[in-house]
Amino acid sequence: MTVSAPAQVNDCFSATTVTRYGLGLLMVFPALAAIGFLYAYPLVRSVVFAFIDADGSFSFVNIAKAAEFYWRDVVFSIGVAIASLCLIAVISIAIGGYLTLGTRAWAVNTLRWLYRWPLFIPFIVAGQTARSFLARNGLMNGMLIDAGLLDPAAAQSLLDWRGLILTFAWKQIPFVTLLLAGAMASVDRSTIEAARNMGAGRMRCLIEIILPQVRPTLLVGLILSLVTIMSVLSVPMMIIAGNPTMMTAMMAHRVTYYGDYAVANALGLFSYLLTAVAAWAYLRMTLSKETGR
Repeated sequence: MTVSAPAQVNDCFSATTVTRYGLGLLMVFPALAAIGFLYAYPLVRSVVFAFIDADGSFSFVNIAKAAEFYWRDVVFSIGVAIASLCLIAVISIAIGGYLTLGTRAWAVNTLRWLYRWPLFIPFIVAGQTARSFLARNGLMNGMLIDAGLLDPAAAQSLLDWRGLILTFAWKQIPFVTLLLAGAMASVDRSTIEAARNMGAGRMRCLIEIILPQVRPTLLVGLILSLVTIMSVLSVPMMIIAGNPTMMTAMMAHRVTYYGDYAVANALGLFSYLLTAVAAWAYLRMTLSKETGR
């Protein structure tokens, strides 16, 4: 019995397809294994063990304990995150807008060269720099006093929620600006020139023409910044000494001093929920825009 030519072709095609899929999976397996072992497994494990009590049974006791002991830290973390994101958004839009609409070449080139530097500075270095700069006897107050703009008796420390917001914003503004400036540069210049010819100023062009077109990119940058803010441990531990503080610092405190991983995992659920809500809101807005609803 002989096999027809179409059947032979189909068999060869199937074998080639399987081989290609196998090679593809083999090539991406190390990356998938690293993601699964370093990220997915710890995430699932922390979520599961947040609902396991000391007897090994399913319970909400850890969630209740985390809410009872650390609700002020949760509210504080949310407030700091929202304030930081607002500051990041405003300054990133201003920098990106000037890089796109600026008319002075030397200022544009200088700003383009300067704003990226914090990208290369680790958070632990940013935290230590903030301590030296924002302390009562730090560099900022020293410069203001030397310039005659501040009375030495009125100098105060900003190593509190204000220092956290400024440090997070200073560190994340270059990242969001880099995304936003790239998106603004890809906007059709003819619409901007048409608006300028009709008498619209640069601020109006930025707010009414450019910003609506790059809003998805801005939201992506802010959501990624939110994830970063909620996961950084070094900055709140170096800037704030008391309570309330960020949830990451309290999770580390719970593990270090009490060895209580269950409550620390339960406290981490609030961070997961906050970032998940932000991601859900972004996806909802994106899908609504695509479907026209």
